[in-house]
Amino acid sequence: MSGVAEHRSPEELTQLRSRIERFVDEVVIPREPAPGDHLDPALRKELQQAARDAGIFAPHVPRRWGGLGLPISQWPQIFEAAGRSPLGPTALNCMAPDEGNMHMLSEIASEQQKQQYLAPLASGEATSCFGMTEPHPGAGSDPSQLQTTARREGGEWIITGEKRFSSGANTASFMIVMARTQPEGAEASGATMFLVPMESPGISIPRQIHTIDRSIGGGHPHVVLEDVRVDDEAVLGEPHQGFRYAQVRLGPARLTHCMRWLGLASRAQEIVLKRANQREIFGAKLAEQGIAQAMIADSEIDIETSRSIIERTAHLLERDPKAGSRLSSIAKVHCSEAVYRIIDRAVQLCGGDGVSTNLPLAQYLNEVRPFRIYDGSSETHRWAIARRAVHRQQRRMEQSAEYSGGA
Repeated sequence: MSGVAEHRSPEELTQLRSRIERFVDEVVIPREPAPGDHLDPALRKELQQAARDAGIFAPHVPRRWGGLGLPISQWPQIFEAAGRSPLGPTALNCMAPDEGNMHMLSEIASEQQKQQYLAPLASGEATSCFGMTEPHPGAGSDPSQLQTTARREGGEWIITGEKRFSSGANTASFMIVMARTQPEGAEASGATMFLVPMESPGISIPRQIHTIDRSIGGGHPHVVLEDVRVDDEAVLGEPHQGFRYAQVRLGPARLTHCMRWLGLASRAQEIVLKRANQREIFGAKLAEQGIAQAMIADSEIDIETSRSIIERTAHLLERDPKAGSRLSSIAKVHCSEAVYRIIDRAVQLCGGDGVSTNLPLAQYLNEVRPFRIYDGSSETHRWAIARRAVHRQQRRMEQSAEYSGGA
């Protein structure tokens, strides 16, 4: 995030990670809702106050706004530690969609907008949502299909459209709305982002969309914007630059999802290892059975490879955000699938307890399964990854041909 990032020494970072792990294990995990229950807003406030008291609140937010000011290259260890519980990132105020919105506001918003929207979001006093995904044939995996519009009239912008899977909208204070806009005199339309309070006239939530995950407070409802009026001060960044600005949010947001869910997968692996060292079957401990060992080993491999690509991508995002965003697409596909495999193996190895409420593993499986769809499906990312690889090779061939021709 913009502002003065404060790199910590390896020792300091390790100590901070240990404090967060201890906080999640001792404070957060005992307060986890029963499987299938949504997060109670009162519990959110209680856990966030406990995190403030522990000195670990908002690790990604610059100190100016009340956070610890860590640079993105040092987020992986911290977000993974917070992710040991589905509620951990919420307690530390580094959960989606707020975390991604904080990052974008910090990078793009005006000073007045930061005071009005970023400050309460960073402090945990407010929550937010991001309005991009729309009902078919609107924007989804293909943002260019954006149907929501904003037109100028009498010195105001009038926004009309529908959004769905608007994570956090039920309890959000404001929405960042992506709408199609027409630059004056231009043939092609662009997109503009608007900061819209949820109590604005014309905003309604006609129905809930019930999904299998429960960790994001505020659900994923359907939101309608019917002639919602805002002034120029609601424009985030410059008009008609919304698609470009979206990339500021999407690259880091994909990666922080990977960090958080890897923490949950690591905890699932711990549950399995404990069970494997205690459970005896066919005359030997489960940990001594070859087929169980293979599954445990595969999960260890998935954890370490995911951790490595997350670390590499985070460092690249800090040095070269454009290149880092491209790599985050690869990281997102790998980690979303690896995390699911890890937790699925844990369920399998724990047998009947794995699919029951005796253990939290079935709940974890429900939490991470949508990640292969949220923030771009694996198939959409694979299409983009392949296209970039093909174009890269084409450029190499063209450059080689130019060099040979000029020799």
